[in-house]
Amino acid sequence: MMNLIVEKIISGGQTGADRAALDFAIEHGLPHGGWCPKGRRAEDATIPSQYQLKETPSKNYSHRTEWNVRDSDGTVIFTIKATLTGGSRKTAEFAENHCKPCLHLSAETSDDPASELRLFVQSIGIKVLNVAGSRASKEQDVGTFVMQVLSKAGLLA
Repeated sequence: MMNLIVEKIISGGQTGADRAALDFAIEHGLPHGGWCPKGRRAEDATIPSQYQLKETPSKNYSHRTEWNVRDSDGTVIFTIKATLTGGSRKTAEFAENHCKPCLHLSAETSDDPASELRLFVQSIGIKVLNVAGSRASKEQDVGTFVMQVLSKAGLLA
């Protein structure tokens, strides 16, 4: 069987799930990128320059969310709670509208999120993975959850 691995991780650069995914990519020498709002807008002011993100023409968060869904092979949404709300719910809606594969991993309900993610990536052949999910102010532990799942999923080997 061919060994399918992710070649690039993209996200919108928001605190929480987005930044954890970008940090994971940087730590493991994996290319990263994605779209962020004009002015590198995020809840903690400005997205740091270490993240190689392109700015959309708009400061609106939903603009970058839609473009990251559009420009990826599939999206994984990380949350702690089981219910998608706010921007995470909007991400799932954009995935449906663009006919793009989408997986929601919740720390509350996913029994083996790393295996679920690996199966999602392998079954679809995802090379560019969009990582979305809760921001740090909504679910402070989401970044840790993202790092644990990405580390255990075996997407780099």
